[in-house]
Formats: sequence, structure tokens, C-alpha cells
Amino acid sequence: MSSRIETEALVIGAGPVGLFQVFQLGLQGIACHVVDALPHVGGQCAELYADKPIYDIPGIAVCTGRELVQRLQQQMAPFKPTLHLSQLVCRLERQADGQLLVETTAGSAFIASTVFLAAGVGAFVPRQLVLDGLEDFHGTQVFAQEADPTRWKGQHLVVAGDGDAALQTCLDACKQAALGGGPASITLLHRRDQFTAQSERVALMREACAAGLMRFVPGQPTGLRRDAGRLEALELLNPQGESEWLPLDVLQTCLGLSPKLGPIAQWGLAMERKQLVVNTENFGTSEPGIFAVGDINTYPGKKKLILCGFHEATLAAFGAVALLRPAEKTLLQYTTTSTLLHKRLGV
Repeated sequence: MSSRIETEALVIGAGPVGLFQVFQLGLQGIACHVVDALPHVGGQCAELYADKPIYDIPGIAVCTGRELVQRLQQQMAPFKPTLHLSQLVCRLERQADGQLLVETTAGSAFIASTVFLAAGVGAFVPRQLVLDGLEDFHGTQVFAQEADPTRWKGQHLVVAGDGDAALQTCLDACKQAALGGGPASITLLHRRDQFTAQSERVALMREACAAGLMRFVPGQPTGLRRDAGRLEALELLNPQGESEWLPLDVLQTCLGLSPKLGPIAQWGLAMERKQLVVNTENFGTSEPGIFAVGDINTYPGKKKLILCGFHEATLAAFGAVALLRPAEKTLLQYTTTSTLLHKRLGV
């Protein structure tokens, strides 16, 4: 465990509401750290709606999920939050002095005065290929995390999936092989010869197959073969209903992401149908100093909309400053006229 990072505020979740929470905390003069399970900010917008239009953001007639995330990053930039990505929060515990200890799977540890849960429907984690015995090879020959070309050199690489990530992984491996030092062979595996990837990427994959740079094998994994403690091959059920073996050295699964509520459910916070119960004055949970904003919370009349999450983040920031600085009178100031807010924004 690394040395503990002390912070007034820790935001768990870097989706749109989490990013706006950073902005609202900054307006209140509260610096923060941000933790997210994904290797980039944006949450659902980045993973599910990156190129799809959004029409209900106030003042923006239409923007894609990617554009919204970019705008929110630009908006919070003056407050310089520290991002801790590709790590899951695995522990939250009240300390004797009332502070909150938060630890992550990457070994980061925080002592926070306030915590803001903006985790949406949960942390997005890679979907795993479910096959008896396959878990024995996770982290050595089987990988579900972001593709790392250093694992492929001289290896027989199998990429499982039918989306953009799977096909692009194969195409990147082909480029690596062409430059030397790449995989010995590249195979794309999916249960059928139909793909959810963009048509342009499917066309590039088929061109690479036609050129002999890679191959596509249709089939559903049903078993595996191991030898001397190593994964040697996958048993497949092909579209003709026959079994065949697919040799491999490295299996990179690109099966998309799924949200997991994870350890939040064990933190002793009041919950209702897997959502955190909050008050609507400051969106505090049942534990003082822990706030919940966005899709992860519930209250009478709750609507799961981004703009509602923005409202919740605003009131949560006011709630935090009242908790952190009880002797100070909390004043409502406007970014249009407040010299203090202009100073904090750097304008």
C-alpha cells in the first residue's frame, strides 16, 4: 500500500456527473481527487454513447457523448483535479477521527474528509469469457483488460469479440507484425460471421484476412486444453455443430464492459433496490460526509437524467462546504459577477 493521500474531497466515478461534481467543488474552493475503474474519463458516455447524439443538455442543442465529456473536462480544467484511473475502490472505512479511508485495487489509499459517489450504475469492468478452468490463466495468458501489444511478441494471438475493440486489436496486431516483433499469428474468434463493429472496420478486417495477415474463425468456446500448466488450445463448437481445436499462446478478450456495483453494497450505506438512499437537501447518504449523485442514488421523484445529476452535484458541493467549513457562512455567488469565482476559474 502506497502512502495515504489526504484530500478534502474524493470523487468516485469520472462520468459526466462526476466531472461536473469536480467543477462544482472547485467553485466552492474544494480541491479533489477522482477515482475511476476505466482507463479514461467519461463513464457511460464514453463507453456506450461516444458517437451517439444527446439532445437534452441545457444550452447545447445536440452533442455526442464524446463531445459532452470533452466540454466537461474543459470546464473543470481550472481546478486541476488529480485523476486515478484504471482502479476500483475496494474499501471505504470511517476512521476514529471521523475521516474516511478509501483504498483501491491499484494500491492507492486516500484519507478524505468527504466522498462523492458518482459511480452511475456501477464501475464498468471488462466482461469475462466464462469457461471452466479459464480463470487459472487470467493475467498470464488470458487478458480482458486494455490490449497490451508487449504480450503478443512471437505469440499465437487469439482475439475474442465482434465489436470495434476486438477488430481494432487485430488490425493493430497486424501492423505490429508488419513492422517486426509482432505476433506469430493473429486469429479473430467470434461465434458467427456477423459483427457489431463499424462497417469500415469490418471491411479492413476482411481485407487483412484476404491478404493473409490474419484469419477469422467462427465458433463458440466450449472447453480448453492445457499442457504443463499452460493454456494450449480452446475447444470450439463451429457453426456446423462440429468440435474443433484452436491453438493459442495468448487470448485477448474484447467482449465489452458491464457495470458492477461492487463493494459499495457492503459499505453499510442505506440502500433501496441497489441504489443509495439520499436526502434532497444536499444528496447526503446515511453516512455524514458521504454524498451520492447521479444514477447511483434514489429519492422520491428520482429521474435518471444527466441534467438531474448536474443539479444533484451542485447541491452536494454546497453540502460539502457547509460540512467542511461550518464556521463560514455559505453564500450563493454567481459566476457572472463574483470576483472570487472569477479568481478560482482563472478568468
